[in-house]
Amino acid sequence: MNIYLVCNAGMSTSILVKKMQEAAKEKGLADADIEAFSVEVLDRRVDTADVVLLGPQIRHMIGDVKKVVDGKCPVDVIDMRDYGMIRGDKVLDKALKLLGA
Repeated sequence: MNIYLVCNAGMSTSILVKKMQEAAKEKGLADADIEAFSVEVLDRRVDTADVVLLGPQIRHMIGDVKKVVDGKCPVDVIDMRDYGMIRGDKVLDKALKLLGA
């Protein structure tokens, strides 16, 4: 499963990705591919996405992101508290819930 986190530059979200990868490993989700990148890259990666989560700093772009995704997968915004406190387990749970897993 491909979980993509998008933000302005992809940098601040990379720390959260590491925590999510640790949480996925603890849950035995060996097939979880979790990546962070800039929102500008999404159009090149959308075909392989299973879920797209936006950093709270670009929540205002959710409409634009949903247009790019075009219904191919769920799109949501990461909770500001979970993002700020780097709660990888909570963000992973959100992604899994969106996937129906």
